[in-house]
Amino acid sequence: MTLHQPIHWLGGFIADLPTPFDDDDRVDWPAFETLCEHQIRSGATAIVVGETMGEDSTLGRDEHEEIVAAAVGIARGRVAVIAGAGSNATSQALELTTAAEAAGADAILSVVPYYNKPTQAGILAHFQAITNVTGLPVILHDVPARTLREISDETIVRLSESKQLIGLKDASGSVARLLRLKPALPPTFRFLSGDDATAPIYLASGGDGCISIIANFFPELCRSIYESCMTGHMPVSDGSPARIAALATVLSADSQVAALKYGLSLLGLMKPAVRLPLVELGDDARKAVALAMTALCEDEAAADASSCRLAMS
Repeated sequence: MTLHQPIHWLGGFIADLPTPFDDDDRVDWPAFETLCEHQIRSGATAIVVGETMGEDSTLGRDEHEEIVAAAVGIARGRVAVIAGAGSNATSQALELTTAAEAAGADAILSVVPYYNKPTQAGILAHFQAITNVTGLPVILHDVPARTLREISDETIVRLSESKQLIGLKDASGSVARLLRLKPALPPTFRFLSGDDATAPIYLASGGDGCISIIANFFPELCRSIYESCMTGHMPVSDGSPARIAALATVLSADSQVAALKYGLSLLGLMKPAVRLPLVELGDDARKAVALAMTALCEDEAAADASSCRLAMS
């Protein structure tokens, strides 16, 4: 793997891994290793840790650093480790970034500052400060539904003047934005969807990949869809994109993190435990997740995958 050339590994479906907890609300390290190995065995080129699905806002600083370091140790260069390192306080984002670099991460994923609603000038200065303190590649994370601020096209173009700014995770689901920005940015800049439901369309329109929740469950199926899209043959006839969209919709209907963890518990990969203020799913939501996962398991492409090796109730 040539980590100094992210174009070789920053693409396809990249799982945003959850942080598993044990019955005492501590990080479940054996389960975390299982999740990492599950992705590595599937042929993933990268994993994301300590970000949205990792419940980063409830992790202590020491826990966050330990998670990044553990992922690096488990990966042993077999996949790239992208560390979540975002905050709505620039000083804290800088600390998380430098800590991730010290722990051996290959890149950072840094979210647009949330809650305090910075202007575009503030967003620009925030990310410029981050690129100034690290030698790591930086991926922007734009998720307006959570941050209440979208990073503008102009700001992205200005930030791309830094060679360290290598990509965008766009959770808006906007294909139009991809088509607007792609001609204005360097050819090595990577466009990643943050929305599983529209990811196949995003890929077919020129996107490079998806930082994904669904890839936690079905990495082989996601890789198959990616490869089909890259060869110009969007896989619509087998219904798998529709089933992925259906599962993504179910996951978004309640707490995405709780739904992800419950689904992974059905596969025997971790416990469904979450940290307050999140709570575990109720019975109806659990049934909906199980039904949507079963529909994907019945897909021919997923049926041969190790993800479906266990019966789900």
